[in-house]
Amino acid sequence: MAARSVWAVRLLVQRLLASSAASEGRGWPHPFSTATQRTAGEACSSEDPPDELGPSLAERALKLKAVKLEKEVQDLTMRYQRAVADGENIRRRTQRCVEDAKIFGIQSFCKDLVEVADILEKTTEYISEETEPGDQKLTLEKIFRGLSLLEAKLKSVFAKHGLEKMTPVGDKYDPHEHELICHVPAGVGVQPGTVALVRQDGYKLHGRTIRLARVEVAVESQRRL
Repeated sequence: MAARSVWAVRLLVQRLLASSAASEGRGWPHPFSTATQRTAGEACSSEDPPDELGPSLAERALKLKAVKLEKEVQDLTMRYQRAVADGENIRRRTQRCVEDAKIFGIQSFCKDLVEVADILEKTTEYISEETEPGDQKLTLEKIFRGLSLLEAKLKSVFAKHGLEKMTPVGDKYDPHEHELICHVPAGVGVQPGTVALVRQDGYKLHGRTIRLARVEVAVESQRRL
């Protein structure tokens, strides 16, 4: 019984070997051969989709970011150009205002001086028309009234525009406000080093000296020049 079983197994192996040999002779690959496995693997891999069918997610993100940055650059460029243009317009307007200020800065002062000129002109006309020949006293009176009115108007104009006449008599000598003409001996009630006499008035405009007062300064007798 055992001998029969061994004989049956041998017969089956021989048949399988014969079938395998016949398959190889006809060019058929053995089902368990390496070539068959390699061919099957190549067939399976050929059916798989390629890895580079389209851009990856990272590439898409980079492209979107690049587009966004390009738009931001364009926007910033437009803003910069607009800011430069606005700055240039402001500079031109400021320069025009400065030039106008230089030309018309004393417009108000000149307008008030015109009124002074009107008073002087009217006074001159009035004196020439109304005064009788030979009446010098009346002429002098009219001249005096006209000059008094003119002086009052000038003082009003000066005060309106911040122009102030300095009265430094008795003040200590200041080279920033006074121009020394000479020294005089100090008298009664006059302290050495102070202004004893004003030869020409000085003026300040809004607190700034625009013309020095020409003065004589008191000194002790032995220091007189």
